[in-house]
Amino acid sequence: MSDLIRWGILGAARIARTDLAPAIHAARGARLVALATSTPARAAPFQALVPGLRVHDDYDALLADPQVDAVYIPLPNHLHVDWTLRAIAAGKHVLCEKPIALEAAQIDRLIDARDASGLQLAEAFMVTHHPQWAHVRRLLEDGAIGRLEHVEGCFTYHNTDPGNIRAHAAMGGGGLRDVGVYPCITTRLATGAEPERLRADLRLDGGVDVFARVWADFPGFTLSFYCGMRQHRRQHMVFHGTDGWIALSAPFNGRVFGDTRVTWHSADGVDHVMRFNTIDQYALMIEAFGAAIAGETPFNCPLEFSRGNQAMIDAILAAGG
Repeated sequence: MSDLIRWGILGAARIARTDLAPAIHAARGARLVALATSTPARAAPFQALVPGLRVHDDYDALLADPQVDAVYIPLPNHLHVDWTLRAIAAGKHVLCEKPIALEAAQIDRLIDARDASGLQLAEAFMVTHHPQWAHVRRLLEDGAIGRLEHVEGCFTYHNTDPGNIRAHAAMGGGGLRDVGVYPCITTRLATGAEPERLRADLRLDGGVDVFARVWADFPGFTLSFYCGMRQHRRQHMVFHGTDGWIALSAPFNGRVFGDTRVTWHSADGVDHVMRFNTIDQYALMIEAFGAAIAGETPFNCPLEFSRGNQAMIDAILAAGG
């Protein structure tokens, strides 16, 4: 990559502190130069990581910073569309935390803004950049497990804090938008297919889904998964075929959740294992976004792909309502 991409972050959210700021710092061709927060104490961990980091006391000031080329937006879900459009209008490339919108139709506005600006604008689905998922897709395409029949998965964690933004419907909370998006997007990514029919059972608390069971019919195979915010943390994905299966031990939080491996029992009757414990999927995402800005390679999670995932979440919420 020929040019260094100078990054700013809108807000000192936990994911920015623990994952994205270190990823920008580690990624080739990227430098974290600015943060916007009105709380100096929340800026301290970022400044410890990047001495000399410029701290703006409001978001508009960061967007006006001429030394910022691209912004990462980790704000509460209901603010994503508005601040993404503001950042694009300010001439910044934008990588926005998922869900980038609360409804699929809102993404159409973002696609129009991206196309009119000529800037890069995408959703920060880090899993789409993890090589374990490229490996799973190759296995499926090569027929390693025969014809795919069924996919199953789960993604859960335990959070009962009533003050957490995920507990507030007005802020776009709920387990589906937080973690249910991952079984959806990885199934679509690995298979290249879109769901034809959906069913769902949702357990609500305070207007947000705290547990969901989902069944989906895809062309030629089915998907079932559950997700929730009131269970002990767990995640897995399994692809079951006529002649074998593929299992992922840490499909979404690779390296963080635990041993990150893809295991598959193939048509040759042999069990295979490939590990990915050194991969930083966030840094790979930042590098991929920089390559897209430079015009080297297309970003592999474009807004059109994000729109398909949001349409799936919209349909699940409607089916479970």
